[in-house]
Amino acid sequence: MLGEQIQGHPQRRLIEKAVVSLLEVARQERDLPEWRLISGCLADISEALEEFRPHRAVRKISVFGSARTRREDPCYRLAEDLASLAVRAGFDVMTGAGGGVMEGANSGAGCDHSIGLNVDLPFEQHPNPYVSGCGGRLLFFRYFFTRKLFFLRESDAVVVMPGGFGTLDELLECLTLIQTGRTPPIPLVLLAPQGDDFWTVWRHNVQHELARRGLISPEDGDLVQEASCATEAVERISRFYRVFHSAQQGEDRIELLLNSPVPRALLPDLNRRFIDLLDNGAIQAGEGCDHNGILRPSLRLRFDKRRVGRLYQFIDHLNGLDLPQAPALEQPGLRFASPSSPA
Repeated sequence: MLGEQIQGHPQRRLIEKAVVSLLEVARQERDLPEWRLISGCLADISEALEEFRPHRAVRKISVFGSARTRREDPCYRLAEDLASLAVRAGFDVMTGAGGGVMEGANSGAGCDHSIGLNVDLPFEQHPNPYVSGCGGRLLFFRYFFTRKLFFLRESDAVVVMPGGFGTLDELLECLTLIQTGRTPPIPLVLLAPQGDDFWTVWRHNVQHELARRGLISPEDGDLVQEASCATEAVERISRFYRVFHSAQQGEDRIELLLNSPVPRALLPDLNRRFIDLLDNGAIQAGEGCDHNGILRPSLRLRFDKRRVGRLYQFIDHLNGLDLPQAPALEQPGLRFASPSSPA
C-alpha cells in the first residue's frame, strides 16, 4: 500500500529511508516515552509544513524578545514600529506568539501579516490576541527544537530584542547555525531602543571576550548587526539583499546567487581582498539556477567553512558595490518552494 502511494514521488528514496529508520527504531524501542517523542516530532514537522505551505511566497522576519515586556516599555512600541515597517517593506512577521515583545510585533504587523509559532509551556506562553484569531497563522509546537527548526527554516531575517534566557537561547541558536553553515546566510539584527545599551554590553561581555580568548574568529562579530530604531533595522535587512539574493552550498563550494551581475573586471580585486576567505581556487563569475529554476548571475567559490563571518563581510562588500539594484526585493525564502510556485 505504501509503495503504491509513493510510486512516482520525486523523493521516493528519501521516504523509503525514513520508513526504514522508523522500522529500525521499532525493533529496539518498546517504551511509551520514546514513541511519544517520535510521534510528537513527526507531528510538529507535518503540521508546520502544512501551515507554512500557503505562505512560502512571502518574505518573513522572525522577531525574538521577552514575553515579560510590558506595554508601556519602549521595547513594546519599538516592536510594533519594526513590524509595521517590515510589512510595508514586503515582509510577514513571525514571533513565538506570546506576550511582551512578541505581542507588540504581531500587533504592528496585523493579523494578515502575522505568524505565531507557539510552544507548550507551563506559564508565559498563551497566544496573544493578534495571532490567536488569525486562521492558519498560529502553529502549536510540542517541542522547542522543532519550533526553532521552523523559525530559521522559514526566516529571511532575524531581529532580536532585549529578553531573558529564552531570547538569548534563540539568539545563540541562530548564531550557532549560521556560524556552522547549517542555515544559509541571513541578516541578524540586534535591536534595542535609542540609548538602551543592552546589546552593546552583551556584545562586549560575550562576543568580544570569546574573540579575545580565541574561542570564535574575530570576524564572527559581523554575523550580527546592531540597530537603535525600527527604520535602521529594516534598512539593514533590505541592504543585505540589495545585490545578494541567496546561497546554495555544495560539498566543496558555495554559489552566491545575485540580483545583479558582478562585472568580470572586478574579480581580480575581489580575489585580492578576500583571498583569506578561499579554501583554494578563486572567486569565479557565472550563472546558476535558484530553486524556482530562474537563471541568476552568481559568484562561485570554495571557501573556508570556518570563516562564515568573513563570508558575511564578503556579502556586505558585494551589497556596497555600485551595481544596479533589483526593481523589487525578491523572496529568498522561495529556495524551499517547488519549481511551479510563483516567483
